[in-house]
Amino acid sequence: MSKNNPGRDIRKNKRFTKPELSWMFYDWANSVYATTIMAAIFPAYFTAVCKAAGYEGSVWWGYGSSIATLVVALLAPFLGAIGDYKGMKKKLLTTFMIIGVVFTLMMAIFDNWQMMLVGYVLSYIGFTGGNLFYDSFLTDVTTEERMDKVSAAGYAMGYIGGSTIPFLISIVIIMTLGKTNLPLAIKIAVVLTSVWWSAFSLPILLNVHQTHYIEVPKTRFIRQTLSSVLNTAKEIFKNKGILVFVLAYFFYIDGVNTVIHMATAYGGTLGLDTTKMILALLVTQLVAVPCSMLFSKLAGKFGAMKMILFAVCMYTFICVVGYYMGYSIESAPADPLLHAEAVSRAQTLFWIMAGLVGTVQGGIQALSRSYYGKLIPPERSNEFFGFFDIFGKFAAVIGPSLYALITSVTGSAAKGIVSVSVLFIIAFIILVAGRKYLKTAEKV
Repeated sequence: MSKNNPGRDIRKNKRFTKPELSWMFYDWANSVYATTIMAAIFPAYFTAVCKAAGYEGSVWWGYGSSIATLVVALLAPFLGAIGDYKGMKKKLLTTFMIIGVVFTLMMAIFDNWQMMLVGYVLSYIGFTGGNLFYDSFLTDVTTEERMDKVSAAGYAMGYIGGSTIPFLISIVIIMTLGKTNLPLAIKIAVVLTSVWWSAFSLPILLNVHQTHYIEVPKTRFIRQTLSSVLNTAKEIFKNKGILVFVLAYFFYIDGVNTVIHMATAYGGTLGLDTTKMILALLVTQLVAVPCSMLFSKLAGKFGAMKMILFAVCMYTFICVVGYYMGYSIESAPADPLLHAEAVSRAQTLFWIMAGLVGTVQGGIQALSRSYYGKLIPPERSNEFFGFFDIFGKFAAVIGPSLYALITSVTGSAAKGIVSVSVLFIIAFIILVAGRKYLKTAEKV
């Protein structure tokens, strides 16, 4: 059932409402974790600590990420079904947020790499689990007509807040204090992550409420949950519009995540400067802020699906540019001077790629979330977003594996990165071929 949703009265209001803004601030709150812990700062420190202890840090980091992702992927449908019951969505969001914040702090307390890894796995579960309920709250805070705008604004705030401001603060801390005490500098950056995440989570906890829910007697809680999971799976396969979209999403979001996670690893393989690559990724965050909002406006003019297709094509082009970047180094003459020139050109191309990624990264993620939100019944948003989360999590396995396989077989990292374009091509074909079903499923 649904309560009277105040969002129905603000469809013509150009300003964001208090619930909408409060919802967006959770992206501002937890994006710091994605930047500092998952991508840029902590992984390098963790691998260094492991190396000093005689272990291969990247391997254990990969194992930890896989375990955390698998746990959330398996639990997502059941958590989603429970979250749709009256009063449960906020409780579960709060629980996972606290798990994420507490175990992120744990990573700053211990110097032992094993305990750091445990903290990372549990904090990552808290981060991804919380995002499941955050995403599903989109149907509670706004109307179908405003979903694209609100979703895109959330991503933009995430890039401005968690992905840029605390990231810059952490870089300053590391560049100053890190010269004399790098471990302490990293620990301060990790503590900043926890404080930032918890402090800016308050708006969503105080001002956002579940307006769509399902009533269920406590005596039938477990039976109803299992039944809901099975029914949702059946409905997804029965509704061709939803099925087409999530299948395409499975492939293109895998490509998006692969580009995000493999960028610095690929650049490092080619011999690019690590500091310059981190600064280039900062450019990605800055470019993504206005482009996320631009995507929302263009979606209103041309349609969300056309903008998603545009982003898929752009990512295919990015993979081709990445191939040329790597090929220019791999095929460079052995002469040191000529090789250095090739690396310099590749460094420039890396900056160009970072800018191109910024133009579409936030847009495709935001529109995917809002587009899916329009296809599903709002009172069962958590349940459906649970399956949406499964597709996103299991998809995170294919891209990196494809890159690693092609690179190892051909001996060329350039061929490995261009192979990722296959994922985008498959997604494009699915979306175009299934467009008639998507038109039928769209509500607005």
